[in-house]
Amino acid sequence: MINKYIAMGLGALIALAPVAALAQEQVAQAAPAATEAKPATTHMTRGSHRRHTRRQARTAAHHARASAHHMNKKTTAPAAPAEAPKS
Repeated sequence: MINKYIAMGLGALIALAPVAALAQEQVAQAAPAATEAKPATTHMTRGSHRRHTRRQARTAAHHARASAHHMNKKTTAPAAPAEAPKS
């Protein structure tokens, strides 16, 4: 049974090897053009730990504020006035 899986894996490897080689050639040809067009990125342009921490804090504060506002509105909403029975 294990020999069967090994044979299937080797067969797939042999069958897909030309596809992988073509993909590597295409990536190698496209890589120089792509790197020339993009400016060099620095640590800050990719995002930093400080930026992530501050954004996370802002988001958490916003969610807490929105939740508190919702709960406050939900608990202090005035009851709808009851209509007087019509005679």
